[in-house]
Amino acid sequence: MKRGEEIFHIYLFRHGQTTYNEKKIFTGWKDAKLTKNGIKSAKIIAKKLKDKKIQVAFHTRLSRSKDTLREVLRYHPECRIIIEDDRMIERSYGGLQGTKHSTFISKNGRELFDKYHRSYGVAPPRGESIKMVEKRVNRFIKDLLFFIKKNRVNVAISAHGNSMRPFRRYFEKASIKEMMGWEMPYDNYFVYRLKV
Repeated sequence: MKRGEEIFHIYLFRHGQTTYNEKKIFTGWKDAKLTKNGIKSAKIIAKKLKDKKIQVAFHTRLSRSKDTLREVLRYHPECRIIIEDDRMIERSYGGLQGTKHSTFISKNGRELFDKYHRSYGVAPPRGESIKMVEKRVNRFIKDLLFFIKKNRVNVAISAHGNSMRPFRRYFEKASIKEMMGWEMPYDNYFVYRLKV
């Protein structure tokens, strides 16, 4: 590390399990609430991050992102800036939002379900593909890196499963295939280091 350089950290985590996750329902931009297990997972992440320094935190407009972050920040009175940014909101499933996975599969088949659920470039009707999500997440990352360099802060990000994919891909230099195979944990976090 060069003289005068400092290292700052990005702590990225997924919201806890929601009622829609539990029932295997396409959630997207629906504001599903955390389950008891979801709150428990948020508390686990909070304890894991307890001894880290976090000066700035980001969440989306959805309550699951806010409520998970609230648990984490109980240990961080030093975090005085909390920013809402929907560029890292969950992928929109459009017309499928609120539909049970099993209902969709019984009507349309497993192949189409897998295409909408896990392909990179195919968007559900009136929804977003992961490729589309990646574009907005990458714009967020560009501004985030500038923000960290300018303000010299550690940040926490309470994100969503499908917005974490491109975030992780960017920092971990992963392939699309690798990214699409990831399962995002409810009870752990990812950390990325930035030299400033």
